[in-house]
Amino acid sequence: MKRMRLRGLVRKEFLQILRDPSAIAIAFVMPVVLLLLFGYGVSLDAHHVPLAVVVDQPSAQTSAFVGGLERSDYFAPRRYPDITAARHALMRRQVSGIVWLRGNFARKLLSGQTAPIAVWVDGVDANSARILEGYLQGVWQNWLQLQAEQAGQSPAIPVVAEERIWFNPAVRSRDFLVPGLIAVIMTLIGALLTALVVAREWERGTMEALMASPVTMGEILLGKLMPYFIMGMGGMLLSVAMAVWQFGVPLRGSLWLLVLCSALFLLVALGMGLLISTLAKSQFVAAQVAVIVTFLPAFILSGFMFDIDSMPAVIQGITHVVAARYYVAILQTVFLAGNVWPVVLSNSAALAVMALLFLGIAWRKSRKRLD
Repeated sequence: MKRMRLRGLVRKEFLQILRDPSAIAIAFVMPVVLLLLFGYGVSLDAHHVPLAVVVDQPSAQTSAFVGGLERSDYFAPRRYPDITAARHALMRRQVSGIVWLRGNFARKLLSGQTAPIAVWVDGVDANSARILEGYLQGVWQNWLQLQAEQAGQSPAIPVVAEERIWFNPAVRSRDFLVPGLIAVIMTLIGALLTALVVAREWERGTMEALMASPVTMGEILLGKLMPYFIMGMGGMLLSVAMAVWQFGVPLRGSLWLLVLCSALFLLVALGMGLLISTLAKSQFVAAQVAVIVTFLPAFILSGFMFDIDSMPAVIQGITHVVAARYYVAILQTVFLAGNVWPVVLSNSAALAVMALLFLGIAWRKSRKRLD
């Protein structure tokens, strides 16, 4: 009898989902839109940066240096006749930086003196300015090494760094952002959709009918959670498929491990959404609370886009109560590094505790009464 009642509640919820296109759009259309937007439209990499180049007196040395800028994928050099025109272009945001080779550059270089290169960088966007500065340093060092080799000398740099980049050798921000975006997507699917479930029943007056029926409150909650759990896992699999095949993000860990950890995080999101919907009997209020309490922390405080270690100590402490923080760590590890068990197990344990906490509180707050 209990199984039949639960089956009837699940069937009722699925029929309600089919009659509500917005739920299907949030579960399956929104992940596609967000992945396309972030995968193609958002990038922390700097490519083809417009750069003003001013050469007061052309020479073989200046041509070699400017040629290094032109061959780089990071810069799109634009030549200006004098430094005044270049500074005006920088002021109008037409270029992101200026490289100025003064008239005595070649003479000082050939005579063994110090030949400074003047560099201006637009610092409005501090992150882009630091990236641009690092790229210019790289071009400059490559040019120095080339000049030394042509002269048959060893480079004047006493230390040579041999870099080895782990986990993301292509250094693509897309490989870092797309896995983290799955946490934001599942937060929206789990918390936002579930937050509207019970509130919608109160608004439409159908909660009274459910309470007058023989079903228990636990069956009502389970009947509402199961369909959205299935939808959430479907949205997760769709997101993983797009990440791997559409954007070329490597999946170095186990797919089954990723599915299990995703199911654990989805239970946390469902528990949070169910708790919100239990306390707020208005869909509008439930939706606003869900966005503020679940979506914004998942976007800002999870490490998805902003490094947690660079945040103030107080904010770092707050991130420990954000479930998406633990799931983002699992996602980025499984996608880019593989099955690193210390990372996966510790973060999964935190998610398990949070799932029990939120689901337990939601069950305790749910009673078959109208007050």
